[in-house]
Amino acid sequence: MRRVSLLNDVLGPVMRGPSSSHTAAPFFIGTIARALLGEEPASATVAFDPKGSFAQVYPQQGSDLGFAMGLMGLPIADERFSHAVDLAAEKGLEIQFVIEPLSEADHPNTVEIRMVSRSGRKLSAAAQSIGGGALKFTRLEGWPVLLTGNAHELLIETKADAEPAVLEWLTGRAKPLAEPRRQVRDGFLLLHVKLHSPLELETESALHALPGVSRLWTAPPVFFPLRGDPLFESAAEMVTLASSRSLSLGEITLAYEARLLGLSEQEVLTEVNRRFDIMRESAHRGLEEKLPPMQLLHPSACRIFQSEAKGTLAAGGLHTRAGARAMAVMHISSGGGVVCAAPTAGSAGVIPGVVVSLVEDKGLAVREAALALCAASGIGLIVATRATFAAEVAGCQVEIAAAGAMAAAAVVEAAGGTAAGAADAAAISFQNTMGLVCDPVQGAVEIPCHTRNAVAASSAFLCADLVLGGYANPIPLDETIDAVYAVGKMLPRELKCTALGGLSLAPSALNLISPRRH
Repeated sequence: MRRVSLLNDVLGPVMRGPSSSHTAAPFFIGTIARALLGEEPASATVAFDPKGSFAQVYPQQGSDLGFAMGLMGLPIADERFSHAVDLAAEKGLEIQFVIEPLSEADHPNTVEIRMVSRSGRKLSAAAQSIGGGALKFTRLEGWPVLLTGNAHELLIETKADAEPAVLEWLTGRAKPLAEPRRQVRDGFLLLHVKLHSPLELETESALHALPGVSRLWTAPPVFFPLRGDPLFESAAEMVTLASSRSLSLGEITLAYEARLLGLSEQEVLTEVNRRFDIMRESAHRGLEEKLPPMQLLHPSACRIFQSEAKGTLAAGGLHTRAGARAMAVMHISSGGGVVCAAPTAGSAGVIPGVVVSLVEDKGLAVREAALALCAASGIGLIVATRATFAAEVAGCQVEIAAAGAMAAAAVVEAAGGTAAGAADAAAISFQNTMGLVCDPVQGAVEIPCHTRNAVAASSAFLCADLVLGGYANPIPLDETIDAVYAVGKMLPRELKCTALGGLSLAPSALNLISPRRH
């Protein structure tokens, strides 16, 4: 079973909007592909399957920009992000995006990359964006592989009879995280070794020169390396363990992450606090009156927030302020600003909207805010383990609805509730959003995404209050997530981030103009 990390897979990545699946993951895929090539690229062809999601929305959701930044070796937060494709051309890197049938497109976010370096070295690889910025490489130069970006990767192609000598040479020179994976084909062997730390350049060169070694690929991690095993894999295990140790959901999730990454709990909390600062900054910036332009919408969070403060709305209160803050974060994301995907960029407003409101309106302390984010992430860990964060696979119910469930758990944590109560609040939140489709108008992460983020943030408080007030949830979180995932897989392709159904086909939606559509 996939090992899921709070910082790698749930409360992040830190990225430029608008989409974790279609902007951040392409950046990470491009970064790893560049490393595997091992030299400065001169050209790259990025191919999408016509039936996949990339083919439908890659211009609108900045996939081309993400790939370009990664292939150039630039950080995703670089201010030149919006001009990445032009910048690549200026740097002598020719990038082509093509739509063609892919033989191994068993995931809607499958991509093939074919690269040539300036010295003529070639690389062919297939990868997938699997939700929330996570990725996996599935093929490298014809070899089936599994690279997920959470270790220092070393892949050695050698003659099969040279294996003993290669392994003996590696002993003492490399520190593997696990036993090497091996496969044989046509008299050749591929050894795949995940390492604690990168090989020294001299060591790598000497390895390449060993008799029988034909090709060598290396890539650094783009996420925190995984060094331990998870404490739990289900909500039932999570709640039972928290109860047995007299810990809250936030505290047991913190212990989980520290063990998985081989870090101290304080080191994890420090990074969680850093990401909260990014969330709060994006919420504050999104409430400003002058913002970078979006594709379809005009910023409205500021007006809503100001109207609530004046008392001119029908109800107002904490729920409305949380909703306005959630929309504010989405305004930043849609304008290509820096946000923390939690668990995805399409749902990046929900948790900041809730936790920033708890801090600024309810006086939640710094440590408690961090634990509330850990509690939210505990729910996300179970979703990622049992299901997915990819709307392309299971609809918006595993993005914005998942964020709403996570936020409900954060509210229970902040109120001093138990791990069981937090899990129940998440469950009833999911139970009321099951079947939510992904139908981005014009392929942009704006309509109806911004208002859905606001509603999910507001609803998180109600779900928490229902459980804290005495509602007994009869269907546990594990079963609820399984049902959500099953429903998601039943949804037709048109309702899963292809802009081919739902609100995307409303006449008014079709009449809108997105400037990045080409």
